[in-house]
Amino acid sequence: MPRRDDIQKILVLGSGPIIIGQAAEFDYSGAQACKVLLEEGYEVVLVNSNPATIMTDPEFATATYIEPLLPDSVAKVIEKERPDALLPTLGGGTALDLARELTENATLDRFGVELIGADYHAIRRAEDRELFNQTMESAGLRTARSSIAHSLAEAEAAREDIGLPAIVRPGFTMGGHGGGIARSEAEYHERVAEGLAASPINQVLIDESVIGWGEFELELMRDRTDDVVVVCSIENVDPMGVHTGDSVTVAPQQTLSDRQYQRLRDQAIAVIRAVGVETGGSNVQFAVNRETDEIIVIEMNPRVSRSSALASKATGFPIAKIAARLAVGYALEEIDNDITRITPASFEPALDYVVVKWPRFAFEKFPGADGSLSTYMQSVGEAMAIGRTFKQAFVKAWRSRELDVAPPVPTDDAELLARLDVPAHDRYELLSEALRRGHDVAELHSRTGIDPWFLAELAALARGEDPEAGLVRTFKSVDTCAAEFEAATPYYYSGWERPGPDGPRHEVRRGEAASVVILGSGPNRIGQGIEFDYCCVHAAMTVRDSGRDAVMINCNPETVSTDYDTSDRLYFETLTLGDVLGVIELEQPEGVIVQFGGQTPLKLAQGLADAGVTLLGTPVESIHLAEDRPSFGAMLAELGLNSPPYATAGSPAEALGAAERVGYPLLVRPSYVLGGRAMEICYSREGLDGYLKRHAPAPERPSAREGGSGG
Repeated sequence: MPRRDDIQKILVLGSGPIIIGQAAEFDYSGAQACKVLLEEGYEVVLVNSNPATIMTDPEFATATYIEPLLPDSVAKVIEKERPDALLPTLGGGTALDLARELTENATLDRFGVELIGADYHAIRRAEDRELFNQTMESAGLRTARSSIAHSLAEAEAAREDIGLPAIVRPGFTMGGHGGGIARSEAEYHERVAEGLAASPINQVLIDESVIGWGEFELELMRDRTDDVVVVCSIENVDPMGVHTGDSVTVAPQQTLSDRQYQRLRDQAIAVIRAVGVETGGSNVQFAVNRETDEIIVIEMNPRVSRSSALASKATGFPIAKIAARLAVGYALEEIDNDITRITPASFEPALDYVVVKWPRFAFEKFPGADGSLSTYMQSVGEAMAIGRTFKQAFVKAWRSRELDVAPPVPTDDAELLARLDVPAHDRYELLSEALRRGHDVAELHSRTGIDPWFLAELAALARGEDPEAGLVRTFKSVDTCAAEFEAATPYYYSGWERPGPDGPRHEVRRGEAASVVILGSGPNRIGQGIEFDYCCVHAAMTVRDSGRDAVMINCNPETVSTDYDTSDRLYFETLTLGDVLGVIELEQPEGVIVQFGGQTPLKLAQGLADAGVTLLGTPVESIHLAEDRPSFGAMLAELGLNSPPYATAGSPAEALGAAERVGYPLLVRPSYVLGGRAMEICYSREGLDGYLKRHAPAPERPSAREGGSGG
């Protein structure tokens, strides 16, 4: 179908501030869409309130408004700009809610603005829990037995029918916000009250419990000709009961039979058609009972999501970019695949590698938080790893997490096993230790619900198997087609394979231009977020403008920096010293830039320098002066500048002794941190002792303690 010429100006809505459940993935999707629409000759009007985003750079839109994402503010922009269409599917739940409200208050009708990508009725059918259930039933698909409630009294009547435990899901929210699992009557009343308060339409869905069933997602795209492709299947290693954003996930799915998987495909296609998403991407989530083969449709997102970003980076299939072209009239068969430049977008991706996503939590920032996981999202970011096998990808993802503190593991077996009964942020440390101690896979399956195949794989790793032993690091292409066609886009990952007769069989292609490596910031976390991705993207742009090849290394699938067209070569790799040196050995760059990715690359600076790597920009000595507290204090003294009394320590005993000399209260913090990570005010020896126990083992570098009020 031809590109639509009846519209000239398109309004794109961003997602606003970063919150749990709505993060950098919408900057990635929005930036991709804006670029595509400008390339197609449309005027693009962007409204977003987040200044840390790439998409709010002036070159990404014809007109950019840094305004609150509220109906009145957006209505004023519409009145001034008079767009022909509104594309609401790239800004998460915020943009969808705005599209709904602007339709219901007649703003779009008054100014003649058409919703493209997903219309009002499709948004309602997907996001309104009652309409969604009715839509699925009319399509012959099963959803969980459920009841809708708009008040505590209605919820109480529903409990008598549904029973406990029950799942409470608010209507029109992101990341499961306001919902959760209710196992007791008291929890039920609490979850319902929270859900009603969180829902903009004052609605909660009370579902029967399917906790322990397998959870699977399919990412799909549909065009106006009703052609549908399945971009990627994703399996949650954690079973139902943990929000997919908080679960370790793997792509493609690993444990379903072909017959089961084909049933999921058929049902996912039926869902996108029934809901009525005419153009663009959607994410459909299923619960599968492995014992009975029952399949339940959990929910459907009629827009790009965090899973869409993961699916895009896992397959190389640019979902947001293609969704934007579909929204303006193209068919899938008319859109070229950027990766192969031979196959169309209607050619479904195929993977000959395995991808593992690992959530990044920040419970260490909140002493007293129990760290248990439920059906609402609590992770603040994620890392993705690609390997030739599940084990290779899993160990890469494990070392991508960059934990401030290693979770403690009980020495008592009974306590260890009991803690596995409830999903928590430290589940895999506990599980690994239980497997290392020889606990039976069947017993651990009964406690965790994790599929025995995954447990067997993890048992081998826990008991000493090294999936990289005896093999060589080999850089392979992400080509969307399992090597059926040659990749034209330079997007790479490392796997461990047997070498060829001439050594590693790398698939990296490069020209004669000198290269500069830019280190990204890794998984988002509190104190290190999207702002560093912004800096890395601009660094890549500048390197390319200088006539050099920009080489990006990062492991965060939510980011613009991990778009394959942001740099000349993208290596989706863990940001550890060994992994980065592996890329540098192959690239032989002019140098490496470490100062734009936050703390993550700064911690690697000394190791890179020791390995003979040239650091461009800030030298390692200056980084050390700024980040190492004793060095910084000595510099201040040399300059004659005042600083609070301080002392440094490399062990708990030294810290307790130094504290007596400095005096309480103390501001305790490690060197080389951002955003107050592991910082705390201690008012007494007991408080300091508790801090040191919570943050053991000690940070890699000595910590500093400064006297004063901590203000």
